[in-house]
Amino acid sequence: MALKQTMNLSQNLVITPQLQQAIKLLQLSRLELESQVRSEIEENPILEEAEVLKEEDFQRTKEAELQTQDNTQLETSAADNIQDPQRQDEFEWESYLETQHKAPREASHGNEEIMNYENVISTTQTLHDHLYWQIKMTGFSDDEEQAADALISHIDDDGYLKVPLAQISEEEKIDVGLLEDTLSLIHQFDPPGVGARDLKECLLIQAQLLEEDTNDLVQLISNHLKDLEKKNYEAIAKAMNRSMEVIIDMCKIIYAMEPKPGRSYAGNDTQFVTPDVYVYKVGDDYVVSLNEDGLPKLKISNFYKNMLKGGANPTGDKVASEYIQEKLKSAVWLIKSIHQRQRTIFKVSDSIVKHQKEFFEKGAGFLKPMVLRDIANDIGMHESTVSRVTTSKYMHTPQGIYELKYFFNSGINSSDGGDALASESVKLKLKEIVSKEDPKKPLSDQKLVELLRKEGIDIARRTVAKYRDVLKILPSSQRKKYF
Repeated sequence: MALKQTMNLSQNLVITPQLQQAIKLLQLSRLELESQVRSEIEENPILEEAEVLKEEDFQRTKEAELQTQDNTQLETSAADNIQDPQRQDEFEWESYLETQHKAPREASHGNEEIMNYENVISTTQTLHDHLYWQIKMTGFSDDEEQAADALISHIDDDGYLKVPLAQISEEEKIDVGLLEDTLSLIHQFDPPGVGARDLKECLLIQAQLLEEDTNDLVQLISNHLKDLEKKNYEAIAKAMNRSMEVIIDMCKIIYAMEPKPGRSYAGNDTQFVTPDVYVYKVGDDYVVSLNEDGLPKLKISNFYKNMLKGGANPTGDKVASEYIQEKLKSAVWLIKSIHQRQRTIFKVSDSIVKHQKEFFEKGAGFLKPMVLRDIANDIGMHESTVSRVTTSKYMHTPQGIYELKYFFNSGINSSDGGDALASESVKLKLKEIVSKEDPKKPLSDQKLVELLRKEGIDIARRTVAKYRDVLKILPSSQRKKYF
């Protein structure tokens, strides 16, 4: 064999760092975008934040774009092509000015509720804080306190100790016997059942703390927990040789126990959602409006821009000049990418409103089947772009606040040959039927299929079971109530 040199001409798609940044910004949530922009402001001296953008700020950015046009032409073309290769050749600073140049909002008056942060900010006691406090109050020896500290540090938020004692002993260099003895003392702590290693031990600890005779109760929990889960009271009564009334009374006690002892100390902080888009009804139509409040308004620093204007550089430092030139290009690209992101969100949201108008009029029960391709074809973008836009973005509608992905549903065939129904509408109908059932005679999955078909919904039993799991509805055997 002889070595030969050959030339081969091929085309490859290269994703530039600027294009990667544009794609990343597109899929960021509102909070992530704000954090990213704050970080860029700290790292890039060319970027400045303004309370209200003025016309000269946009003119300065436009001049900076022209100044760096030769160096960024390839990157800009690639970024525009991923959105709309036909119509995104030029950046529309005029439309950007219209969307960003707003007067500050007036202070709210009237009966609007104003949040008082003094009533919101507070400190809550965690489960581990409560357990450590009990250690100090119990009078443990130094060795026992060390073992208790090690055990409590491995108790999860539900109050369970899922890590084996042998592993804790190896990590903390504490004798396993001492850990066993200390754990039995922790089992007497509040809340009852804390430190248990599984559900059975958790229920047994709570049963042993009862003041009445608990022998039968302990036997039921130890040997018949599976039948108790299935509510097979007849089998339990037969195995324990007890009457049905006695078994039911014991089951009532067990059902009143807490399966997750740490639940009462779990954090219940409310997570507020800031919508990216508002939808208002104006006459018979619905209007989409972007939420620009809270997003940093960026502009190009006039000082650094003048340093490069006409190639002037007071310092005469070539390295500094190249650094400023690079940062200027990065700043212009960031501003363009943010504006492109906002315009894309607007296009996708406007198309969703057009496709789901009946939802905005009548509610979730009238949601239509829709996939990413429907929106992508409507606005002339790729499905992957629509997918990124709908990730972690929220829309405020007359029906409530919904994630943009909520509006995309698969279709379920109609039994009467009519239009297909959205899967979300079917879930709501299924939840409604189950809520009206007789608790003592719950509906099986097959019965739910028959009732849905009477409602004009053609659906398989396995699909009903899947939707029931999504809605966190138990099987009929576990929904049945005997008392």
